[in-house]
Amino acid sequence: MLLPAVFFTFVFSYVPIAGLVIAFQDYKPWLGFIKSEWVGLAHFQFMFDYRDSKQVIWNTFLIALLKIVFTTFASIFFAVLLNEMRKAVFKRTVQTLVYLPHFLSWVILGGILIDLLSVDGGLINRVLSSWFGIEPIFFLGNGNWFRFTVILSDIWKEFGFGTIIFLASLAGINPALYEAAEVDGANRWKQTLHITFPSIIPIIVVVITLSLGNILNAGFDQIFNLYNPMVYEKGDIIDTFVYRMGIVNGDFSFSTAIGMFKSVVGMLLIILSYRLAYKFANYRVF
Repeated sequence: MLLPAVFFTFVFSYVPIAGLVIAFQDYKPWLGFIKSEWVGLAHFQFMFDYRDSKQVIWNTFLIALLKIVFTTFASIFFAVLLNEMRKAVFKRTVQTLVYLPHFLSWVILGGILIDLLSVDGGLINRVLSSWFGIEPIFFLGNGNWFRFTVILSDIWKEFGFGTIIFLASLAGINPALYEAAEVDGANRWKQTLHITFPSIIPIIVVVITLSLGNILNAGFDQIFNLYNPMVYEKGDIIDTFVYRMGIVNGDFSFSTAIGMFKSVVGMLLIILSYRLAYKFANYRVF
């Protein structure tokens, strides 16, 4: 039963690794891997000298970091709130509603956000203008507002699904601790502060440290469906940059070099994150 999965993983994940050789060549499709000229580390050197590459790496790091931090803490906060609910039907209903956005494609959500945030007749700008007297904001055309929109919309989409981990951790807390605290006169806030939060610190450490491996994954699907040339400076990330340079512009060698750089850094961060998770939370996969 495992063989088909192993086969497809080998074909689609391991065989393409041979294509990384073009990062060290001046690759021409009509010459192929064998006849294309070798240029060594020239593309990597150009990557670090090219101003756009540096900006793209910074954008990726910043957007991914803010997504990880705010989504994690939003998930923790919401999980604690759900844990305090006593009506099971209402609790399950809320859980279902906040989980749903995770299963929606960014193609769908991107179209919805473009309509909602439009300067010309978008619902958000109409509300800001009519209720608060604020001039229309170009959410998807201004770099700073674009970053804010990307991060906030990703939090809204993913925080509900992220609460699953923390709810499972909260369910494992010994009820006797709350009973003893209640006997000692602790109210719900003090029980949350002195029992709930300390009990889930290990899983918080695990989630945050393991997220370090995704520090260069800022979300290709989301950015690709929302961005435009006006926000390249603040919103372009490594994945979208590789797509434009490789698929659109046909610069296969340079785009492969950038993608390889991201993969190597990501692998090192994954190794680091697992070591940190083992050291601080005694978590290990093997």
